[in-house]
Amino acid sequence: MEHAAEGATHGPMEQFKIEPLIPIHVGGIDISYTNSALFMTFAVMLTAALFWGATRRRLMVPGRWQSVAEILYETVSEMVRGNVGKEGMPYFPFIFTVFLFILFGNFLGLMPYGFTFTSHLIVTAAMAVFIFVSVTIIGFWKHGLHFFTLFVPPNTPLVMAIVLVPLEMFSYLIRPLTLSLRLFANMMAGHVLLKVLAGFIVTLGIFFGWVPLLSVFGVTLLELLVALIQAYVFTLLTCLYLNDAIHLH
Repeated sequence: MEHAAEGATHGPMEQFKIEPLIPIHVGGIDISYTNSALFMTFAVMLTAALFWGATRRRLMVPGRWQSVAEILYETVSEMVRGNVGKEGMPYFPFIFTVFLFILFGNFLGLMPYGFTFTSHLIVTAAMAVFIFVSVTIIGFWKHGLHFFTLFVPPNTPLVMAIVLVPLEMFSYLIRPLTLSLRLFANMMAGHVLLKVLAGFIVTLGIFFGWVPLLSVFGVTLLELLVALIQAYVFTLLTCLYLNDAIHLH
C-alpha cells in the first residue's frame, strides 16, 4: 500500500497539481497565490523584459532580442490584418497580449521545475470565455440586432433556415469549449508523455535508459513546436471569431 501511494504521489499527473504558495482566504473564499499564478506572473514579466530589452535601444540593424520581438510583432500583426482587416487593428494590443501570454506559458512549462498553467482547463476556459463574450459584445455594439444575421447563411430558403439556424447557433455557442479544450488537451498530453518517458529512464537504468532518454529529447523538441503552434492557433481562432463579429461572414 505504501509503494502504491508513493507511486500515485509521483505519477505523471502530479506535475499538474496546483499548490498554494501564499495562503489567502477572504470571507471563506480561497484566493491563495498559487504555483499557477506564480508562473503566470513569470510569463508577464518575461514578456515585459523581452520588449523592454528589444525597444531600449531600437537599432537600425536589430540585435538578437530586437529581432525576436519584431518577428513576434509582425507575425501577429499580419495575422490580424490578414484575417480581420484594418478594422481589427484597434484590437491588436489585446490579441498580441493573448499570444504572448500563451506562448510564454507554454514554454515555461517545458523548463525544469516549470509549471504549465495552460495545461489547466480552468485557465484556458477562462481565456476562451472572456474572448467569446468580448467578441459577442463587439458584434452587438457594431451591428445591434442585425448581428443575429450571422446565424443565417446568405440566400438560405426559409425551410432550410429552420434547420440551419439552430446548427449555426450551436456551432457559435460551443466556441469557448473547443477553443479551451484544444490548448488544454495538447499541452497536457505532451507533458504526460514526457513524464512517462522520463520514468522509463530511471526504471531501465544506465544500460538501457538511453533509449527513453533519446525519446525524451525528441518529444521535447516536438513539444517546443507544439507550444508555438498552439499559441498561434489560439490567436488565429480569436482573429477569426473577431472577423465574424465585425464583418458578419
